[in-house]
Amino acid sequence: MSDYQAVNRANWNERAPIHAASPDYALDRFRADPTFLSDVVRFDLPRLGDVAGLRGVHLQCHIGTDTISLARLGARMTGLDFSPASLNQARDLAASVGAQVDFVEANVYDAAKALGRTDFDLVFTGIGALCWLPSIRRWADVVARLLRPGGRLFLREGHPILWALSEAREDGLLVVEYPYFERDEPLVWDQNGTYVQTDAKLTATVTHEWNHGLGEIVTALQNAGLTLTALVEHDSVPYDALPGQMERLDNGEWRLTQAPWRLPLSYTLQAVKPA
Repeated sequence: MSDYQAVNRANWNERAPIHAASPDYALDRFRADPTFLSDVVRFDLPRLGDVAGLRGVHLQCHIGTDTISLARLGARMTGLDFSPASLNQARDLAASVGAQVDFVEANVYDAAKALGRTDFDLVFTGIGALCWLPSIRRWADVVARLLRPGGRLFLREGHPILWALSEAREDGLLVVEYPYFERDEPLVWDQNGTYVQTDAKLTATVTHEWNHGLGEIVTALQNAGLTLTALVEHDSVPYDALPGQMERLDNGEWRLTQAPWRLPLSYTLQAVKPA
């Protein structure tokens, strides 16, 4: 395992039980209501379409709430993540709600080998996944390898311009402070908190992250042989990304309180592997 993977995995192993206990991931609602879906999956239902019967894999699945949501919509899902603590939470949740989901521990770049198959109808990736990967080209190659001919990638992510902004400014200005484009060297953060409602503090505080421009992502997928079929930018994101400058909407999303049309905060991208 590379240094960045070891550092990031330690951080996510600590986050997993904190996230599972937080109301933001709504595990109690998953257990109480067999029709409940995660905010991320529910937001994109009109674009996602009917997934019943599809064989799907959720890359970087964390504690499995999006994975289980797709299973509740009828897909035959597998979740993959590099954090054993996250997968423990995912398996416990799946067992408690009776979801038939397999969870596999592996680095996303090793997904095809770890899963032992390359015939998925659907590859799904959710919010906050791509920033942990140093090479978007390698990720796109993995996606293309996992999909059967005619299979589809469905990606909902935070917008790379959001990742490039300074998060905490008392003057409320939107200031580009961090790289928009992918760079060889990561951004190294040292923070003892996480993005959910909690008083818990992390001890594995360091993380390594990379941004990837929207053009870089699209180009990587095209170079991997996929055909782009949809790209929608949104003025909202499913967490309070810019504290003090955002309001929560009825659908669980957050957007800028003032002039939300100034900034895309997330996007939904779909691509298919030609038959």
